[in-house]
Amino acid sequence: MNAPQPAARTGGVVTTLALAGTVAAVMQTLITPLIAELPRILDTSPADAAWVVTVTLLVAGVCVPVSGRLGDLVGKRRMLLVCTVPLVIGSVVCALSSSVVPMIVGRGLQGMGMGMVPLGIALLRDVVPAEKLSGSVALVSASMGIGGALGLPVSAAVAEYASWRALFWGSAVLALVIAVLIRFFVPDVPAGARGQRFDAPGAIGLAIGLVSLLLAVSKGADWGWTSATTLGLFAVAVVTLGVWGYYELRTHEPLVDLRTTARPRVLLTNAASVLVGVGMYAFMLIAPQLLQFPEATGYGLGQSMLAAGLWMAPGGVMMMIVSPLGGKLINARGPKPALVLGALVIAAGYGLSLPLMGTAWGLMVAGIVVNAGVGLAYGAMPALIMSSVPLSETAAANGFNTLMRSLGTTIGSAVIGVVLAQMTITLGGGHTIASEDGFRTGLTIGCGVALLAAAVAAVIPSAARAADGAGHSGPAPAAETAAAGR
Repeated sequence: MNAPQPAARTGGVVTTLALAGTVAAVMQTLITPLIAELPRILDTSPADAAWVVTVTLLVAGVCVPVSGRLGDLVGKRRMLLVCTVPLVIGSVVCALSSSVVPMIVGRGLQGMGMGMVPLGIALLRDVVPAEKLSGSVALVSASMGIGGALGLPVSAAVAEYASWRALFWGSAVLALVIAVLIRFFVPDVPAGARGQRFDAPGAIGLAIGLVSLLLAVSKGADWGWTSATTLGLFAVAVVTLGVWGYYELRTHEPLVDLRTTARPRVLLTNAASVLVGVGMYAFMLIAPQLLQFPEATGYGLGQSMLAAGLWMAPGGVMMMIVSPLGGKLINARGPKPALVLGALVIAAGYGLSLPLMGTAWGLMVAGIVVNAGVGLAYGAMPALIMSSVPLSETAAANGFNTLMRSLGTTIGSAVIGVVLAQMTITLGGGHTIASEDGFRTGLTIGCGVALLAAAVAAVIPSAARAADGAGHSGPAPAAETAAAGR
């Protein structure tokens, strides 16, 4: 491991990387206030406008693990700077767009920059002293959730009181600022896997398999889950990912080391990450709708987009507060208890939401609790991963874990979407909207998934057992070593 940086330098690194993750998350949520208006803005159909959201998910799914591996090969700082380039260009393209095709292109470019968070987490392992590593990792890991929660009200305010193009010009400026901060505050450390080759066939195979899977999951409700297109994409995903896995196990320098990924400690952490992703996104999808549905429904709260975002913003603040506390818990007890506790807190937040969903303050309180749990869980997952993989695979392994979280949010969106689409009521004028029972069912599902995540996390092997059983090939963070066996 490289020599830790001085304390002042370390503070600049952590702050820069946390801001980078926050900006990346803002890129994903800034389009939310415009979703209903996109068909009019871009003079297109609602179905085509939906690709403005979907394309970012697809591109990010492919680019996150690839950029992680490239970070191990050519240097994490260099790849962080590379990630800012499509963020800037994509934002400018979107700001200048007047039709759907350039907007889709711009949003795809923004998706290419989403690898900054796993790259930043991996870089922390190289430069931050062991006693500060857990808290730093927790903050940078949680920055995706923090940016999503805080970015929504800001985006809503800009969209409501200024031109929608200002959102994208602003995101371009933010990406440029992050590039400058990375250039001056983030040190250039040697690449852990320098000299190894990049697995291009593996990258192509993973891209085909992931795009097919994510597209089927995200668009299945629109196309029909039993339609030829959806089933065909699922089939392509299964076959392609199967062939890809076979190839990755037999190539000397794979894109993703599946033998490492298959270790129980890594495998179960990634499984819990998918479930936590579902649990987090279910509330993010349900709460804004409840806040904005008309009061005439009897359960809607009649809030504007801006007001709804402001009611949800304290959740993002709580995640920011909890992250360093989660780091202290990881130092004291290890990341496994932190992950179990985080999942249980998410479940408790959903439990609170069921009796409190009839008021805006009740949803705010539930959101604060859910986001506190997410902050704990998001800090623990990369700590578990980094304690289980060699230094030469840190960025790639974190990229794969980030992909698992994203897969969870995609699955959560699809499941909650189906529930709300099936459980509806019809208002005057023939308008059909989700029913109160639909929202309650969605919240109950979120609670159940969070409890399942806690159960999976509870059976993750300790660091000592994992090292004895798998021949641990890289140094674990000091906090995890101290907590081995817990």
